[in-house]
Parts: sequence; C-alpha cells; structure tokens
Amino acid sequence: MLRRWTLAIVTAVCGVLVGVRQLSAGLPVVGGVELLIFLVLALLLSPWAFPRPMAAVDAQQASAADGRPVVYWRPGCRYCLQLRFSLGRLARRAHWVDIWSDPAGAAAVRAVAGGNETVPTVVLGGQAFVNPDRSWFRERLRSS
Repeated sequence: MLRRWTLAIVTAVCGVLVGVRQLSAGLPVVGGVELLIFLVLALLLSPWAFPRPMAAVDAQQASAADGRPVVYWRPGCRYCLQLRFSLGRLARRAHWVDIWSDPAGAAAVRAVAGGNETVPTVVLGGQAFVNPDRSWFRERLRSS
C-alpha cells in the first residue's frame, strides 16, 4: 500500500522542506508558491489522480458485461498520467486496475507485455494494447 504513495509522499515532503527553507530565508510568498507547486505535483503523482481502481477479476467481468475497456496502470507512471489526463471525463468509461495494489492485474499485464509490467496497458474487446496512442484510445472511448 505504501509503495503506491511513495512518490507522492516524497514530493510533498520535498515541497515542505523547500517552503520552510524559503520561509527561513525571509521569502514567505516564494516559499508558499513553491510549496503549492510541490503539493499539486504530489497530487498528480498520487493514486487520487485516477478513477477508483478495481480488482483485475472484477474489471474483467465488468468489461465482459458492459464492453468497456480495462486500463492497467500504476501510480507515478508518467505515461499513465499522460493517458489519464488526455482522456479527461472519458476516463470514467473505462475500468482502471492499479497493478501495484492487485497482483492479478500485474500478472495480466506481464502475460500480454512479454513478462514486463509495461503500463498503461489497455484491454479492449479482448485484445491488449501496450502503451496505446492516446488519441486513438480517446476516440475508441468516445465511440463506445
């Protein structure tokens, strides 16, 4: 569980340290702005930036029932962040599986990515796409 939050926690702590240093140097406004920037970055690197994750088994069953794609991701992955933010509200049309919190999800990704845990991996209509083109995936979600 802590592994999912490590990058966000380290970023927030660095922001606090930078802010305190600026405050002690007599620059409270600069320190506050830098702290705010680090906290926003920590939020973006946290699991909160993504829709609520599901277990891989539940996501696969739900996908079979409703035809929505399954997106395997992990916190701190810049490619996952790029995919997530390029989708905007369309992200809700997919089932999201955090491979760091679900070993079955990690195993599913390894099975389609040559033994690697390469994310984001999207399973759409029973076919897996490792690190798909964001615009292609966005169009698929719009059409579904």
